[in-house]
Amino acid sequence: MAAGEINIEKGEVSFPAKLTFQVWICCLIAAVGGLMFGYDIGISGGVTSMDTFLLKFFPHVYEKKHRAHENNYCKFNDMLLQLFTSSLYLAGIFASLGASYFSRRFGRKPVIIAASAFFLAGAILNFFAQELGMLIGGRILLGIGIGFGNQTVPLFISEIAPPRFRGGLNGMFQFLITIGILAASYVNYLTSMKKDGWRYSLGGAAVPALILLIGSIFIHETPASLIERGKDEKGKHVLRKIRGLEDIELEFQEIKRATEVSNKVKSPFIELFRNRQNRPPLICGTLLQFFQQFTGMNVVMFYAPVLFQTMGSGNNASLISTVVTNGVNAVATIFSLIFVDLFGRRFFLIEGALQMTVTQMTIGGMLLKNLHLVGPISGHSVPLIVLILICVYVSGFAWSWGPLGWLVPSEIYPLEVRNAGYFLAVAMNMICTFIIGQFFLTALCSLRSHLFFMFGCMNIIMGLFVIFLLPETRGVSIEEMADRCWKRHWFWKRYFKQN
Repeated sequence: MAAGEINIEKGEVSFPAKLTFQVWICCLIAAVGGLMFGYDIGISGGVTSMDTFLLKFFPHVYEKKHRAHENNYCKFNDMLLQLFTSSLYLAGIFASLGASYFSRRFGRKPVIIAASAFFLAGAILNFFAQELGMLIGGRILLGIGIGFGNQTVPLFISEIAPPRFRGGLNGMFQFLITIGILAASYVNYLTSMKKDGWRYSLGGAAVPALILLIGSIFIHETPASLIERGKDEKGKHVLRKIRGLEDIELEFQEIKRATEVSNKVKSPFIELFRNRQNRPPLICGTLLQFFQQFTGMNVVMFYAPVLFQTMGSGNNASLISTVVTNGVNAVATIFSLIFVDLFGRRFFLIEGALQMTVTQMTIGGMLLKNLHLVGPISGHSVPLIVLILICVYVSGFAWSWGPLGWLVPSEIYPLEVRNAGYFLAVAMNMICTFIIGQFFLTALCSLRSHLFFMFGCMNIIMGLFVIFLLPETRGVSIEEMADRCWKRHWFWKRYFKQN
């Protein structure tokens, strides 16, 4: 078989590769890091709406929740309660920085193993928590695990996957996030009816951590990481195994060329900011993560039960509504896995932004008209209509900004600054997630239904950003991204002109 197909006119090289069982299983195991992340996202909102949890750790919130004439938008407004959710992401920011160094120095695989170990320790501590300090301590350990996993897993998948299958395989990370969220919402529904059920909800995080811990022992290190650390022969061996071919010389030489450039860079962070050719991926990768969080999706994921109770649903009804919403989230993500490498990244990002804009604005309008400061919501059908709108909104996120917010930043940086660039993208994600987790309930109390209009406007800005500033990266090998995407873009090509 030829080493590759070359388009002389365009100067493009297509490396031959099969979608082998080795690639599939390595990506699937690594993507369990998304299952951990998703379980935590889904579990926190349900737990914070449980009366037994509030009575033990936040009794003042429990009292406020059950006051007959309490402001509908302010029932759960408490900084310590929000810290329970957000402390994880604050820890994740610093953990991501450590992961960016360790994954370059020691490889992707050891960092993935460490991620599962920290997450497992956090789950155990939360299960046995007796006071708020233990609870927050467990959340911090979970955050270290999330920071390590989110920094490393998408990079691992992007490096091990063949370019033409990279979108779908990387989408497994987001798909398992949605499965984790769905599983968490169902666990919350079951445990809400038991005494101290919140312990089983929080302790359940140990299950995906154990799966990843055991599974990650058997995955291959990525060829790029092996070659970058001087293990050329081992890198060749793994490349042959995961590509299912003997003739991998062209791809090996391309990775070798990229690693030689990479190894000349002593400080990736300085190089990332010093070299103007790195600014297009730096700006786009960081903004994609910023926008992903300010779609408003994590508002739904963290606080869906709280939102449904705000609209007058009972505790069980709000948890059932959350299960329905998260089921839609998981199913819709499958569309992205199947079609993202067919239709491309830009198509889904633009369509998703439009869909989320319309639904956010409509939800805001309905709450503005029907949910007053005190008393039940006007109209018995309004909660059901809002639930349907939230499901439409969630599906728009699930096949666009959800998976692609992780995929695109993982595939656009050159190898020499890949860990540094992706760290900044993940750090932006964690910072924005922390802000939303820490301040959303306060913002809901202050802005009320207008908060949904704010997120709707943000989605308009996101769509315009993709239309004008994000190049299509479908089917392009990571090593060729600069030549085939940034240098041909109407705006970013100016950063590649010689002075």
